[in-house]
Amino acid sequence: MLTGIDPVLTGELLLHLDAMGHSDTVVIADAHFPAARLGERVVVLPTLSTPEVLRAVRTVIPLDDEPVLDLMTSADGTVLDVQQELIAAAGTTEDAVRFVDRFAYYDEAATAFLIIRTGETRTYGNVTLRKGLVTRTA
Repeated sequence: MLTGIDPVLTGELLLHLDAMGHSDTVVIADAHFPAARLGERVVVLPTLSTPEVLRAVRTVIPLDDEPVLDLMTSADGTVLDVQQELIAAAGTTEDAVRFVDRFAYYDEAATAFLIIRTGETRTYGNVTLRKGLVTRTA
């Protein structure tokens, strides 16, 4: 355990997040997501939801320029509750989000620096964020 670090952020996860460069992407995926097939680096957090993990990741990762998040477009094109929770967990608004077709989302996820597979069972509970510049605070 580390003081001041969200306990969701395991040592392995922090190692990967720290290694990411500016504009590298991390996918926080639901339990249905083909993470093992698509990802070179996969961390599994099976007891947590995607909004919980995103909220924790955002404590150590700033967002890049807009669009700050990618979400998978739902089957009927509506913004689902889990997606609204993801937008809120990221601390942003729907205007800063890009919605991506399912198969295009998979293609982009395959290029992500890291995929975090969660225990989220709600469909379309996937989010991609790009790492912004980490600035030093006094």
